[in-house]
Amino acid sequence: MSVQIRIPTPLRRHTDEQAQVEVTAGEVSEALEALFGQCPALRSQILGEDGRVRSYVNLFLNGEDIRFLEGLKTPLSDGDQLAIVPAIAGGNVTLSREEVSRYSRHLLLPEVTIEGQKRLKAGRVLLVGAGGLGSPAALYLAAAGVGTIGLVDFDVVDESNLQRQILHDTRWVGRPKIESAKDRLTALNPHIDVVLFGERLTSENALRIFKGFDVVLDGTDNFATRYLTNDACFLLGKPNVYGSIFRFEGQVSVFYPEKGPCYRCLYPSPPPPGLVPSCAEGGVLGVLPGVVGCLQATEALKLLLGIGTPLVGRLVLYDALDLVFRELKLRRDPACPLCGESRTDPGPRRLRRILRSRAGRGSGGAARRRDLRARAEGATRKRGRDPAHRRPRAARGGHLRDRRGPAHPARLAPGRLHEVDMSRTVVVHCRSGRGRRRPSSS
Repeated sequence: MSVQIRIPTPLRRHTDEQAQVEVTAGEVSEALEALFGQCPALRSQILGEDGRVRSYVNLFLNGEDIRFLEGLKTPLSDGDQLAIVPAIAGGNVTLSREEVSRYSRHLLLPEVTIEGQKRLKAGRVLLVGAGGLGSPAALYLAAAGVGTIGLVDFDVVDESNLQRQILHDTRWVGRPKIESAKDRLTALNPHIDVVLFGERLTSENALRIFKGFDVVLDGTDNFATRYLTNDACFLLGKPNVYGSIFRFEGQVSVFYPEKGPCYRCLYPSPPPPGLVPSCAEGGVLGVLPGVVGCLQATEALKLLLGIGTPLVGRLVLYDALDLVFRELKLRRDPACPLCGESRTDPGPRRLRRILRSRAGRGSGGAARRRDLRARAEGATRKRGRDPAHRRPRAARGGHLRDRRGPAHPARLAPGRLHEVDMSRTVVVHCRSGRGRRRPSSS
């Protein structure tokens, strides 16, 4: 039988740096003898003078500890993978026997191995939001063995959340999301630590909360918190794994200070309030945050492990209806007020003041909106009309009633533009966004 034997990093000096060696054998003992035939120096590293496997070396067949199978007599099948897992020095971070068994599929990966798993255990990831995006991301980060997971959320579980926020269940309706999330994550993996921040993220506490984590995962559903997360990550030099969802579409990227652009390079300022509806107003396909949140978790794990190519300088767009992924290149904006060429590195005492002045706002965004509104009203007065008399009245069913002319249902607008008298002032009214946006996670 053809079998692949995975060689751990400390022993690769005896295999000419090969990560795996292929042998032909019918049982584990035969596979080891075939390995020693190719790499004789490995024998003394794996077997003691009595011919038994040394106490500080474990052997896993397809992720299962052979001690719980048939030991060295365990039969092999074609295509099996045998992993050698020795104990190695790793500072204060160690893996228990239960953890080695739990993460055995990771240990088989040459890009991870036991050294990478220890990095994950020492890693600290903060999730801003325990909702649609935070739910799948938190579950997979916990399952992967990320040692410390922080959760920032001050909302409670609502029945409408359960369509997509899989961290929670019906029993927790009306209770804080972070408490529900902690129970679920620790039940999934008792070897991790879950740190809770049951408070609204503000410019006053963002730096304090973010400071103790290696990676920040953005699972927010409003622009103010998203810009605040971006700015705090930049000021602290921490990677920001960005994700957003709406209806059937999602976006994912990694904004990493000094390595690529930030969120403000992509969107210098947020849209006016009410222009872009939230999921509560526009809806979202329940499985969509599952896909996007899993992509965010993947990027966070890659960053902790230092493997692969993170989505720095790249924006992935996901269309669930057509099942299409598109990738766009992002560049740092030289004029970006946060990371552009004209910026100056602030000292520690200025960080909070800068964050407070920029959080949730764009550079001059409010001033530009006031200017546009003033120019629009001025143009209307020039035509001899009082803008106060041009306010339409909203009616049920998405129709408008205007004192000076007919209204058109929004769903028919694209096909009826020829009916609109362009010599007159045209008012476009969006019914969405009238309600107060809840500052909860997606």
